[in-house]
Amino acid sequence: MNDIAVNVNGNSRPLSGTPTHTTALDWLRDTGLAGAKEGCAEGECGACAVLLAAPTPDGGTAWTSVNSCLVPVYALNGQEIITAEGLGSPEALHPVQEKLAEAGGSQCGYCTPGFACSMAGEYYRDGREATEEGADEECPLHDAEHGPNGFDLHALSGNLCRCTGYRPIRDAAYTLGSPAEDDPMRQRMDQPAPATVSTDTTVDGARFVRPQTLAGTLQLLQDEPDALLVAGSTDWGVEVNIRGSRAPFVVAIEQLEELRTLTETDDVIEIGAALPLSEIERRLDGRVPLLAQLFPQFASRLIRNRGTIGGNLGTGSPIGDTPPALLALGARLVLASVRGEREVELSEYFTGYRQTVRAKDELIRAIRIPLPLATTTAFHKIAKRRFDDISSVAIGFALDISGGTVTAAKIGLGGVAATPLRALATEEALIGQPWSIQTIKRASEILRAEGTPMSDHRASADYRSHMLGTSLLKLYSTTVIESKEVSA
Repeated sequence: MNDIAVNVNGNSRPLSGTPTHTTALDWLRDTGLAGAKEGCAEGECGACAVLLAAPTPDGGTAWTSVNSCLVPVYALNGQEIITAEGLGSPEALHPVQEKLAEAGGSQCGYCTPGFACSMAGEYYRDGREATEEGADEECPLHDAEHGPNGFDLHALSGNLCRCTGYRPIRDAAYTLGSPAEDDPMRQRMDQPAPATVSTDTTVDGARFVRPQTLAGTLQLLQDEPDALLVAGSTDWGVEVNIRGSRAPFVVAIEQLEELRTLTETDDVIEIGAALPLSEIERRLDGRVPLLAQLFPQFASRLIRNRGTIGGNLGTGSPIGDTPPALLALGARLVLASVRGEREVELSEYFTGYRQTVRAKDELIRAIRIPLPLATTTAFHKIAKRRFDDISSVAIGFALDISGGTVTAAKIGLGGVAATPLRALATEEALIGQPWSIQTIKRASEILRAEGTPMSDHRASADYRSHMLGTSLLKLYSTTVIESKEVSA
């Protein structure tokens, strides 16, 4: 087996002897690279951001910003990362660092290394182009800021500035040009990303394994059914940092090629369970409008660069953002084990609070979305913050309306019961009825009573019920406005 090590800023640094639960952030700081900071240890502030060399479909490399506080360092075995120290030096600043300094984008400085890394990820984004108007009206949610240089401020959505210095940070971002031809990090993008390296190490009785193939992974799960599957680790990393959770046996699956596919036929779109959300968004390119509305509201770009649909469903959480949308889309899951594969309707997958039909020796291989898609779709997320927050209530709508009549309806709900669920009674009240305010008002009363919402620190039960009722009215008003715009 190859030596266990990570390429950091162009130098190989050994991992041997590091406890298997160690995060990349803690390991980096222990090795003397203290640029990345711990702010929240939950992936919500971005002070720990670093750049990871990720593969692109054409065989090149993309510099992807990730939260190092959530990534198990052994998941980076054989991989290549750049920290704020590796971007530039005081004597030779990187263009991102230079523009931040010129604009006064650093105040106390604690968050600056993370901002610099996230900004560099967008700086090197393939396809970033200057525009005459600046803001892109076609951007999801219609208010995402694009600078005249094509810089998308959503790239910084996971970075928190405690000194509220956002304006100069934005100004710095908007003055960035294109990478020079002789820029080493730009030249690196034309070369393949590091190959996946299998890993099997045990430290102090705890084992971390990265199998080379899906077949090998399934065999491991049969032999060790209590093994913890980890993909992006955006959920498990929080458990490690905040609750001190430790797993005796971790199996990393985020680099399995069999779980990173996205294919489309006449009948179905199949998404690999370990394909990062950012990559799904890029590859779909708006072809599933409901998901196109969901993605910008799912945490932050830093989280989406690692988080996966398989992980979001695998936790069985009732407040995950993807289940309501996928329920509305009529999604099915492909569960795999050494016994073979079986397909399960997502509406039948959840059985109780954080409980599912998935057996211990199974993993989610793929998510299948049947085609054709519904003609009227929407994703409503109610949270205390518009971005980078956990849902109080999430609703996915997928309706077919023909000749002014609702011919089909699927509505997925999250945050209103012990599991994500379909609003079956509301769907029944809509199908076959005219798409009118009278129908909507009757159906809204039924939707208010769907689920069993509870009160907690995010919202009261009454508030959640009220939001359910108003969501259908909001959908209706949107379709009426769009209809008038088309007529005009």
